Amino acid sequence: MTNSQAPRDIDTSRPHSARMYDYYLGGKDHFAADRQAAETVASAYPGIFVCARENRAFMHRATRVLAREHGIRQWLDIGTGIPTEPNLHQVAQSVVADARVVYADHDPLVLKYAERLMRGTAEGRTIYLEADVNDPQTLLDAPEPAEILDLGRPVALSLNALMHFVPDAQDPYGIVSRLLDALPSGSALALSHCTPDFDPPTWRKVAAIYDDAGTPVRFRSRAEVARFFDGLELLDPGVSVGHRWRPDTEPTATDAEVSLWTGVGIKP
Repeated sequence: MTNSQAPRDIDTSRPHSARMYDYYLGGKDHFAADRQAAETVASAYPGIFVCARENRAFMHRATRVLAREHGIRQWLDIGTGIPTEPNLHQVAQSVVADARVVYADHDPLVLKYAERLMRGTAEGRTIYLEADVNDPQTLLDAPEPAEILDLGRPVALSLNALMHFVPDAQDPYGIVSRLLDALPSGSALALSHCTPDFDPPTWRKVAAIYDDAGTPVRFRSRAEVARFFDGLELLDPGVSVGHRWRPDTEPTATDAEVSLWTGVGIKP
């Protein structure tokens, strides 16, 4: 099932954050403007490719941990981006075949690829919703989530590499709080967020590139990222650099290369 609204015209002449991220991951869904902007970022911060890969790897591990160890069977993934297999629902359904996932993104580009998000197990269900994280109430009031998610049971709120695209003026902490308030006890927040902590001059350059491309960003410190988990019970090892959150193998990248704070918290 996909959103019935037709995608709006997509401008391929200007770089786009989702297509740039696809480029960092080695995907094929990008254009010349995206490649040029991504290479400009890479010239300032060569670790961007490592950061993108480690962000995906964190999402995979966090999803498996929540499914295996905390009984989560439902996910609300906001800021889905261009699908890159395995997608979140594929990871979740590899652990629990009946996992249910609602993907949400406000980007018409993602809608073009939404069919990829619908391929899952026969037991599980997935749906794509066009919605904006900056308007959480409209997202929560939409009929699609209620078709898939049972809000009487725990839901994992997945916000991967999203909130650094929400400037302070948009009240990012209020947005996350509003979304979590709608979820029952036992629900979870899995969040990753780029940070300037390990190399502030480099990340000022990266921020300028995105800002100049028309995509405002706000990269945050560890303390600022930890605020998103206020009131939640953080799973070990707490707010950690992405490759150090329950790694499957011994980390080889440096913290500066990854420059990504991650964490998973449970709602009491």
